[in-house]
Amino acid sequence: MLTLQAPLEHAQAQHGQRTAVIDGERRFTYRELYERCRRLAGCLSSLGLNAGDRVALLAANCHAYLEVFCGAPAAGMVVVPLNFRLAEPELITIVRDCRPRILISDRDPGALATLVERVVMLPDEYETLLQAASPMRLPRLDENDLAALFYTGGTTGLPKGVMLTHRNLVANAFHKTIACTLVQDDVYLAAPAMFHVAGIAPLLGLIWLGATIVMVPSFDPELCLDCVEGHGVTLMMPVPTMVAAMVDAQCARPRNVSSLRMIGHAGSPISNEAIERAHETFKPAEIAQFYGATETSSIVTCFRDEGAAIGSPLLGSCGRPVAGVEVRVERPDGSACEPGEIGEITVRGANVTIGYWNQPEATASALRDGRYHTGDLGRITHEGFLFVVDRLKDMIVSGGENVYSIEVEDVLCQHTAVREAAVFGVPDDRWGEAVHAVVVVAPERAPEHTALEAMLKHHCRSAIAGYKVPKRIEARTEPLPKSGPGKVLKRALRKQYLRQHMETATEET
Repeated sequence: MLTLQAPLEHAQAQHGQRTAVIDGERRFTYRELYERCRRLAGCLSSLGLNAGDRVALLAANCHAYLEVFCGAPAAGMVVVPLNFRLAEPELITIVRDCRPRILISDRDPGALATLVERVVMLPDEYETLLQAASPMRLPRLDENDLAALFYTGGTTGLPKGVMLTHRNLVANAFHKTIACTLVQDDVYLAAPAMFHVAGIAPLLGLIWLGATIVMVPSFDPELCLDCVEGHGVTLMMPVPTMVAAMVDAQCARPRNVSSLRMIGHAGSPISNEAIERAHETFKPAEIAQFYGATETSSIVTCFRDEGAAIGSPLLGSCGRPVAGVEVRVERPDGSACEPGEIGEITVRGANVTIGYWNQPEATASALRDGRYHTGDLGRITHEGFLFVVDRLKDMIVSGGENVYSIEVEDVLCQHTAVREAAVFGVPDDRWGEAVHAVVVVAPERAPEHTALEAMLKHHCRSAIAGYKVPKRIEARTEPLPKSGPGKVLKRALRKQYLRQHMETATEET
């Protein structure tokens, strides 16, 4: 049975003197990383934590983040990465749900401090505790033990804690190692936020191989390109908005990025034009696309070398299922769709979550007949290439962040000026999708649209994360279009927006 102890133990035994992590001026070998993880385990144990206790983590990318993510589960505890972009009320909801005993943070925890037994501040307090702790002999674990809780937005407006076991994360490490042909000499740029599973999960396979991980605290295209040139980075996995920003930065001030062998993107839709620009800018590096979800520990499909597909019908596909994962497109009755037929994408594999924390009904809905039902609509070609065409769920992916429309609608409807609200995603060159809202207000508020829009955005920012706040809010006085049962027809609203947007663009040209 393999757990998160395995990559650490293998790396220190086989690659002990190799550089594991580069974090600014600090460097650690794999022997040092293993020792620090064992000291962290000893520290958490001395603070009274036991197997199964949660350890919350609220911080930017850094070497300590990697140590906590690997070390806490290796000691039998459960790590809970917190999205620091969330508003405080959202973080409070998550912490109250999973009840961590310890919070490790690099920023003022605010009200979260009252909900945990102890706050450990990065970097100083963390380092002091680590140096004072005795290395812990890691306990025997089961591969089915819970390792991490990743919170993702819920269609009910409440976040859901995706439970990932050691088996899930180890399986994903193997899947990604095979799909990306990871090797010992790879130098990986950890630029995506590590509170997302897609930002942290790739690191486990790299540790196993003895590769080098370069930390970037937060995404900055100039810094990332400087790191590629300075450290000989071979591999990175940015979201599409990051890819676009790096293309612009590289075109404006070229660096030597010849070390790059692969840029793998995932997390949100990407236009064919963006793929083509990235291919031209970063030749001869491979541009690869991945599809997955938090519930699948990250990776499900992979399309290697998208540049070779430019000009072909395959461009825009997210590729074929990776080794170890089964993908099927299903009809509502659960039968498999024929090639080219659109249905719901379902997934089976050792990487699939065991369910949602404290949410048995949501678990039963998502995990049926041994398969994870993604809520995404797609089609598979005769050759096995998957195309994601739409979503069953009203989820918006903006800049790699998941935004659930009902959550934003609920906040908008809390304002006294709003009678109804509908939120949906619209195409955006920068973010992939932008959050767009249509609200129904009293007739006397309609002439004040500019002031009303600013007021509603301010109202939203006080309750939800900035990336969830609608980029544009349309106000109208007539009721929203609805189906017979009374459900708002968001697809009709989106089609109306796209038609108007196209007409405006045509007039401007």
